[in-house]
Amino acid sequence: MDNLEKVERLRERADVTYEEAKEALDEAGGDILDAIVILERHGKVKAPKQSTYSTSYEEQAEYVRVKDKVQEQERSAVSFGEIAGKVLRTVWNILRNNSLCISRNGELLFMLPAWIFALILFFTWRGLIPCMVIALFFGIRYSFSGRDDLSKANDFMAKAESIVEGVKKEFRKKDPE
Repeated sequence: MDNLEKVERLRERADVTYEEAKEALDEAGGDILDAIVILERHGKVKAPKQSTYSTSYEEQAEYVRVKDKVQEQERSAVSFGEIAGKVLRTVWNILRNNSLCISRNGELLFMLPAWIFALILFFTWRGLIPCMVIALFFGIRYSFSGRDDLSKANDFMAKAESIVEGVKKEFRKKDPE
């Protein structure tokens, strides 16, 4: 290999100028490896990063942080039971603090605690819901009252009432009395 080829190789590996490569080769007596070492000593080439490998265990900071993070997440994770318990407590509070009001022609007929209504509805929903709908045709009205804002439930009841009134009007139009 002639000098020009050695200079070219050294330039490619060490990323130095022709002049620096030639000077390092001259100083190393034409040996490319020695020339790279010389360039490293002069700071023209960065030395390769050194790594050490060992079979001994040393707990490193990154691992400790990850371990602590996982433990922290496990402590702060909310379980299904906690969520279910919170939902059940909220539902119970709403049922306990409110009542179903049953009225006819603006006169209150009956007031039933919402939790009792929910219990009856749970066990007899197949018969109770149709009976409640039929009662709407006879002027019975339902609403909720109590501590909580149950305006959405009352809006639903009012909508059911208006639908029944519309059906009654249509029926009266078709009735040839």
